[in-house]
Amino acid sequence: MAETKDDAPHPIDAYVGGRIRLRRVQLGMSQTALAERIGVSFQAVQKYESGDIRISASRLYEAAQVLEAPPAYFFEGYPDSLAAANLAQATLDAMDAPQQREIMSLIRGFYGIRDRHVQTEILRLIARLAQRAGATEDAA
Repeated sequence: MAETKDDAPHPIDAYVGGRIRLRRVQLGMSQTALAERIGVSFQAVQKYESGDIRISASRLYEAAQVLEAPPAYFFEGYPDSLAAANLAQATLDAMDAPQQREIMSLIRGFYGIRDRHVQTEILRLIARLAQRAGATEDAA
């Protein structure tokens, strides 16, 4: 097991917290609303989401019920190595706040679309636009 600084959140706590935040944002739910539904302060939700405090198994189960996700959802995709986690965190840290807001807005909008066919078409469109933008940059 990798060593972490005493004051740094454990990587799994930060990952689970990030997944809580992602699901909450997908549902368009505020930290306050989640906090009220699971019986904690909104500051506690902030700290869960940042990994600054650990969420207990029973509280995670309650949050999963409110966020309409199985408890396993919060661990899905957890990288096997800390190097991958550090790379993901470095990528997020490199983004400025407006970029993060735009990305979260896109995620909310995407998950707000219930038609899987439309979601698939949107993903294809994004891939084509990215490809076109890459070709334009290469030509310049």
